[in-house]
Amino acid sequence: MSSTDAFVDLLTLAKGASRALATATTAQKNAALEAIAVALEGAIPEIIAANELDLARGVENAIGDGLLDRLKLDEARIRGLAAAVREIVSLPDPVGEVVRGSTLANGIAIAQQRVPFGVIGAIYEARPNVTVDIVALALKSGNGAVLRGGSAAEDSNRVLVRLIQEAVSGSGIDGNAFQTIDPFGREGAGRLMRARGFVDVLIPRGSAGLIATVVNESTVPVIETGAGIVHVYVDASADPDMAHAIVVNAKTHRPSVCNSAETLLVHAAHADTLLPRLVDALAERGVVLYGDERAQTAGVREPATPETWATEHLDLVMGVRVVDSMDEAIAHIDEYSTKHTESIVTNDFGNAERFLAEVDSAVVMVNASTRFTDGGEFGFGAEVGISTQKMHARGPMGLPELTSTKWVVRGTGQIR
Repeated sequence: MSSTDAFVDLLTLAKGASRALATATTAQKNAALEAIAVALEGAIPEIIAANELDLARGVENAIGDGLLDRLKLDEARIRGLAAAVREIVSLPDPVGEVVRGSTLANGIAIAQQRVPFGVIGAIYEARPNVTVDIVALALKSGNGAVLRGGSAAEDSNRVLVRLIQEAVSGSGIDGNAFQTIDPFGREGAGRLMRARGFVDVLIPRGSAGLIATVVNESTVPVIETGAGIVHVYVDASADPDMAHAIVVNAKTHRPSVCNSAETLLVHAAHADTLLPRLVDALAERGVVLYGDERAQTAGVREPATPETWATEHLDLVMGVRVVDSMDEAIAHIDEYSTKHTESIVTNDFGNAERFLAEVDSAVVMVNASTRFTDGGEFGFGAEVGISTQKMHARGPMGLPELTSTKWVVRGTGQIR
């Protein structure tokens, strides 16, 4: 690749600017974040106008209600993004934090401390809010970011990245640390996956297909964020009113996001009483239900297939299965889960602790809606994604998860 290659030039700018950003003070980074929040609030009409172009194209391309919901930016959502950026200002700066350390017998002091990765690459689909979230978290953790937001949100992302670059540059930090490669299309995404030496880590967010492509084709180290085939299990001892509230919220609060429940598992003890109530409540809210034979006896109209259990619907669609034991529920979760989030509703302490211990997902809950699997809800501010892998970071990824570590050694002339 020659020096006249525009793609390489862009990555070179990001990498060069990221070196300076890595040594920026907390005050400098916070000032840049505040500038981004102000810029977002000051450009609401411009952002909405660009987003309307994306929405119109999405309708024309029939991308579906779920993706359209993720794609949409209205005034409330833009102000929410600005508020999330300001929340990151209030969070502790992870850079320089000492994870562990000691003084050796020979007097050498060693310390493992957090440092930025360098440049974070992100590939995602139809989610312009992610553009702001990733940049804000990358900035506070001292990282540059190269973004591929996809064609569905291209107009929105173009405006957002320009606003971010201008705001950051105006605060005294090089705005070149944050770049979009959307103009390079699919080819650009492929090149980003192979951009070792320019990009230090790659984070995909989106469909199972997109994530699998990045994981399988990237030569850049990947932090895998997974699709959310999320389960709620209603145990035999569950309080019916609590189960009703949790199940309805987990499925219908915002069905287009990865932490919404896709499968409801109900113990047979509730098949004749609570389950029909849940079926009615979900159907009243527009949820299309697919169930096994016993769930159909309780009012579910559509028969479930293996594909039902293996699909992240991201819509008002849910699979329902009646199980005879917690063993059966856990076995179902083990077979179909994407290791994102699972929740049990129970009044049995032993069953709760067993579920927490045996279910192997990034987030496991007792008596809570799966909608709480979220960086903001966990107190991290915005999140860069929810990691479903087991290396380095797992679950909602906030500021510490966007750092690596290095060992700092201070001696007074010791030799070995």
